[in-house]
Amino acid sequence: MSDESLVVAREGQAGTLLMNRPKALNALDLAMIRGFQAALDAWSGDPAVKLAILEGAGGKAFCAGGDVRAVRDAAIAGDRAPVRAFFSEEYAVNQGIADFPKPWVSLIDGVCMGGGIGLAIHNGPRVVTEHALLAMPETAIALFPDVGTSYILPRLPGAIGTWLALTGARMRGADNVHCGFATHYVTRDKLPALRAALLETGDAAVVERFAETPPEASFAPHRGAIDRCFGQPTVLGIVHALEADGSEWALAQLAILRRMSPTSLCVSLELLRRAAKLDLPGALAEELHLTEGVVHGHPDFREGVRSVLVDKDGAPRWTPATLEEVDPAAVQALFR
Repeated sequence: MSDESLVVAREGQAGTLLMNRPKALNALDLAMIRGFQAALDAWSGDPAVKLAILEGAGGKAFCAGGDVRAVRDAAIAGDRAPVRAFFSEEYAVNQGIADFPKPWVSLIDGVCMGGGIGLAIHNGPRVVTEHALLAMPETAIALFPDVGTSYILPRLPGAIGTWLALTGARMRGADNVHCGFATHYVTRDKLPALRAALLETGDAAVVERFAETPPEASFAPHRGAIDRCFGQPTVLGIVHALEADGSEWALAQLAILRRMSPTSLCVSLELLRRAAKLDLPGALAEELHLTEGVVHGHPDFREGVRSVLVDKDGAPRWTPATLEEVDPAAVQALFR
């Protein structure tokens, strides 16, 4: 196996990309992001490349997200340049994938979170196996749904996108087709044959030959409650709706929300409301602006990453500590 963090190749009629940091669950670093940009630039106008195939190495993960520990380190050091470079170049790749004039086939087998979803969601087909696990867990580290998902999430059915964004709910296997993260469900044992067919034909439509009808969504019994509760206009409104529902599921969602950064929950909901009225470039621009205030100007991001990824104590000390204490004007001030 190559020691490159992103292995880029030409195979058959496809350009292939293998995210190759298995020990880090293929988390994105700046070198990988720049490798993606170079591939997009090289393949967009190359008639020999009929499609792109994206995979993750190691068998455990597609891509667990961006390297937010490095972002936190730079923020603590007061070094804005690498933070700006990471997010601006990552978001440019997200836009580039959306604009790529050929199929961008993501074979998602294992963990795919945050930045990994941003590499798949803006083009397709997006294939998941029974071992796929997708989530947008940003509120746990006091970030917000980024990589263009602020544009995608409000456009998922009902209030599913808001539920996924605020709770970081894990979507396993076929659930990803039902929620809108994925387009096709293919079992792991069929991936090698699917990949070979894509290389041979250069035709993304061959995915249909391998796809299966997904089983019913595990969240289907809660669809009404998701729309009713997470369709509220404010985070406190969502909390009150879940309290009023009172079901075991609703109380579990409530407990999850109470663990997240209160400021991040409010920022994330406001971002989704705004991005619902924007195009993808507009949403990415809003996200990039938000990174400045959230990463550098608010203590919760550094505290969230510390709690989840550095000390791993699961005991963040949020500022402010509760949703009731969040100042709406302070949230609005973070936006453009």
